[in-house]
Amino acid sequence: MINKIQVPQFADKAELHAWLHENKTLLLEQKKAILKEADTIPFVVDEQPLSNKGEAVDKAAPQMLDGEGEEMEGILKAQLVINTTNVIDSHMDCHMKGIWKKSLNEKKQFYLCQEHSLTFKGIITDKVKAYTKNIAWSKLGAPYEGNTEALMFDAEIDSDRNEYMFEQYSKGRVKNHSVGMRYVKVYLCVNSDQKYYAEEKANWEKYYPEVMNKEVADQAGYFWAVTEAKIVEGSAVVLGSNSWTPTYAMTEKDINEPTDDDQNTPKAEPLNSTQTQTETPKGTFLNPNLY
Repeated sequence: MINKIQVPQFADKAELHAWLHENKTLLLEQKKAILKEADTIPFVVDEQPLSNKGEAVDKAAPQMLDGEGEEMEGILKAQLVINTTNVIDSHMDCHMKGIWKKSLNEKKQFYLCQEHSLTFKGIITDKVKAYTKNIAWSKLGAPYEGNTEALMFDAEIDSDRNEYMFEQYSKGRVKNHSVGMRYVKVYLCVNSDQKYYAEEKANWEKYYPEVMNKEVADQAGYFWAVTEAKIVEGSAVVLGSNSWTPTYAMTEKDINEPTDDDQNTPKAEPLNSTQTQTETPKGTFLNPNLY
């Protein structure tokens, strides 16, 4: 399935912006018709995420959740960042705060999938609590000031449902997530003072101040502001179109025989919780005219 609009190559920004303006209606319809997923093009260089304590951690080391519950064998309880707002991704889309509010109110069932495979084989778990959470960029290892509105999944991952992905999470190998979504409200933003682009320039003035990676918008001279979208699923992916989407925290739960004495239940320990401090590199964008 095609999940990314193909933009032709142009000699300069002026030609690109003219093509976007002339085809805006069709492009908006296409964006709303396709299911947006992750792709295989990295958006930023490798980053160092932080735990929910605000401390730098080894990327291969899932951290223990606060307030873990009853321990059970073959189950992981994970807190996952599925999407973050205010960053232009490799689709040239910037998800704005509030984008998920309507969908979260309307949708009753959420799925965590393997690489956007919403199939019986691809589902990792349907035991998911979805919500948004304001998280400091610094806690995600991002080189930005302030907070992002993160789409979070609190997921209970059972080894019986998807043994392979259970192992990947338990070994700290899942470092990126992605939201499968359908656009509802999208606005083309173009940085041009020509009257021809009056509407797109007004959108630029409105949404550009909220963009964290402004260098991407400046380089391309345009982006798409997405203010409302429907959640289809959330997925574990190798490389997401927005890479500030780590496994935020996790506990491994070991089941013992049922007992009436809760004090006999062993406490969960962090998985590979060795902590290291490294400098967070700046984000870089690859060839914006492709998206």
